[in-house]
Amino acid sequence: MSKHANLEEIEVIEESGMSRFFSRYRTHLTALATLAVFCMVGFAIEQLTTEVRYDDVVQALADTKISSIVLALFFTALSFLALVFYDVNAIDYVGKKLPFPQVALTAFAAYAVGNTAGFGALSGGAIRYRAYSRLGLTPEDIGRVIAFVTIAFGLGLAGVGSIALLAIADEIAPLIDVSSWVLRLLGGSIVLVLAAGVVLGRGGRAVSIGRFSLRLPDSATWSRQFLVAAFDIAASATVLYVLLPQTAISWPVFLAVYAIAVGLGVLSHVPAGLGVFETVIIAALGSAVNIDAVLGSLVLYRLIYHVVPLLLAVLAVSATELRRFADHPVASGFRRIGIRLMPQLLSTLSLLLGVMLIFSSVTPTPDSNLEFLSNYLPLPIVEGAHFLASLAGLALVVAARGLGQKLDGAWWITIFSAAAALMLSLLKAVALVEASFLAFLIFGLFVSRRLFRRRASLLNQTLTASWLTAIAVVCVGAVVILLFVYRDVDYSNELWWQFEFADEAPRGLRAVLGITIISTAIAVFSLLRPATTRLEPATDEALERAVDIVEKQRYADANLVRMGDKSVMFSDKGDAFIMYGRQGRSWIALFDPIGDRSAMPELVWRFVETARAAGCRAVFYQISPALLSHCADAGLRAFKLGELAVSDLSTFEMKGGKWANLRQTASRAQRDGLSFEVIAAEDVPGVMDELAAVSDAWLADHNAKEKGFSLGAFTPDYILAQPVGILKLEGKIVAFANILITGAKDEGTIDLMRFSPDAPKGSMDFLFVQIMEYLRAEGFSHFNLGMAPLSGMSKRETAPVWDRIGSTVFEHGERFYNFKGLRAFKSKFHPQWHPRYLAVSGGGNPMIALMDATLLIGGGLKGVVRK
Repeated sequence: MSKHANLEEIEVIEESGMSRFFSRYRTHLTALATLAVFCMVGFAIEQLTTEVRYDDVVQALADTKISSIVLALFFTALSFLALVFYDVNAIDYVGKKLPFPQVALTAFAAYAVGNTAGFGALSGGAIRYRAYSRLGLTPEDIGRVIAFVTIAFGLGLAGVGSIALLAIADEIAPLIDVSSWVLRLLGGSIVLVLAAGVVLGRGGRAVSIGRFSLRLPDSATWSRQFLVAAFDIAASATVLYVLLPQTAISWPVFLAVYAIAVGLGVLSHVPAGLGVFETVIIAALGSAVNIDAVLGSLVLYRLIYHVVPLLLAVLAVSATELRRFADHPVASGFRRIGIRLMPQLLSTLSLLLGVMLIFSSVTPTPDSNLEFLSNYLPLPIVEGAHFLASLAGLALVVAARGLGQKLDGAWWITIFSAAAALMLSLLKAVALVEASFLAFLIFGLFVSRRLFRRRASLLNQTLTASWLTAIAVVCVGAVVILLFVYRDVDYSNELWWQFEFADEAPRGLRAVLGITIISTAIAVFSLLRPATTRLEPATDEALERAVDIVEKQRYADANLVRMGDKSVMFSDKGDAFIMYGRQGRSWIALFDPIGDRSAMPELVWRFVETARAAGCRAVFYQISPALLSHCADAGLRAFKLGELAVSDLSTFEMKGGKWANLRQTASRAQRDGLSFEVIAAEDVPGVMDELAAVSDAWLADHNAKEKGFSLGAFTPDYILAQPVGILKLEGKIVAFANILITGAKDEGTIDLMRFSPDAPKGSMDFLFVQIMEYLRAEGFSHFNLGMAPLSGMSKRETAPVWDRIGSTVFEHGERFYNFKGLRAFKSKFHPQWHPRYLAVSGGGNPMIALMDATLLIGGGLKGVVRK
């Protein structure tokens, strides 16, 4: 047997073909569905705005009062103040205390990114994960915070919208052509469901639905959070309401329309609800307000509520990066969090400005600006600047993903693209606002230059389905805008070859064609990745280097590199390494990086980058909490795997009541005639045949085969590398365990522990006790008893789904594996329990990653089924 977690012994349950198909391609199918929804929305907008002309929209923008803009900014501030308290309430709900300034900055940045980039639970969740892990929250706590704020917003939106429907159904019904009694029935049903939740949740009671159990927030939490959500939604709705021209629609009616529009935008999965939100607002208000005025107000709303907070977040974090502000305690705390937030903020800003450049390439330049340019620049320069500015915008969109991952190549591409776009924006249209925004991005990049140190090839980055969807949405959006702006221009082939200062339509047409062609090439390049490469085990030279590093550090499990069945990736200085293997499309790293701890961040990143370049997901298996923040920085999500048992040898002695059972077991073993001995590594060859006989008998008796990866196997080179503890009965070896140690003499452990069928009962306990006493006598401080899988998973109703499933399997999964028995056996030695995690890149499915790890350990599907 092995002291490690035999997760490979869990049964493999075959999914149906259709379920497997949807599970495997869920992300891609969702992306296609999102793109289809956006295309339909684009068509709807085109139909709804048939009588609207671009010049009318521009005039409506110009007619907006300064007082309305100031009011919109004020209500935006109120909305974001309320959004901060989503996180405050969530952290209080999970029972933690964090400094308010850091929580406020994190929440503000998370919502600034989530509102702008869309996919709030993912984009904003990634920011929370990086920041709150720095502040000491566990992955389980952060998952609960993200779930709380996501559900709280959804329920708040549903509550506000349904109450509004009840109150003003007669006024809303004509706007959306639905009977008022249907609206009241819908609103009343939602209110009743929410009220039932409040009643059932009194005192934090749990509610069970089938196999699932959920602890509802208590009434005070419900009430407090609903007030926060209502205030937020009311304030954000008012931002758009004050920008609209005077209308017969009352504010309560508009609030209901706004809540519906936001809800449908979220459900559509289109980034930031772009187009979906606008379509609902136009459809609802088109009969009461001029559509050109509505469109102008919507443009201003997006700028004020989405762009301004993002710029403020970048500015706030940039200020903390300036050293002269870092001495103040509050600023110092901001700076620690800012290190985690800045890459995501700059990534979102780069994405936003790239979209701005692309959309501006299909809209006309003001006549006065064109006239000014015609006096100083020849037409070819203006035409070239217009076309190249759109391509620079596409470069900013593509590089945005690399910025979020702190790539040095992405930083350089963004700097050059932004600088070029700044110059081109002046040459093509004297676009001072665009130039100012681009200058702001360049400022933020220079201030945070030290954060982008990860050397990686941006060309080797595989754009995920969500990023490809975002690029596709931008391209479709550009086409929709082009058709809207130039709807009065009759298409003809001659348009492509018209080059005049006054000919704006051909210029926009060429820009869209260039963007579409290059975007398609990028998508094809990302999707048609080369086949995954076959990993080769480490060479003899690499193994020698790795073993040298192992001998200088404290973790005994690192000796598993001696198996030679894993590949090895060394740090730049050669003072640390990662050992890993591949199963399916998973590159699986075993344990934390081994060696110098300062090499961990870059080694983690390089592993993730290399796996991604090979078209695979990066997985870290059985990692400690110390690695979680580095995994979060590399975009990995962590899931609790179990707990590692470590005994303190300095307090280990077979005296006292708590050791009575083990003491009796050891005495009985000695009476049975068992004797213990440690065979030094150089003397192991003399007993190799006897050890092999015991191992073969154990395998045959358990109908098992040798494992690998996180478990040792009985191979000569591996067994001969370290000392072996043996038990003899009447001069014959009946049990043994190889002892894993390092030169640091801090931690010892065992891997293989096998006994023959005729070994007396209790031999295992006796062997453990004797090895622990031997290690203590040799000056070792700790004994690693290995991991108990699924142990210590949270049983609370508010725990993440992963934890609840793991806890259920631990309690009731004895037919698959002796989870509780293994925990009970290790508990005999009164260890300290340390959490261990599984980390998966790119939002990958943890069950797929865990199954790949299981197959890798078991030697494939046949090995898992056979055990």
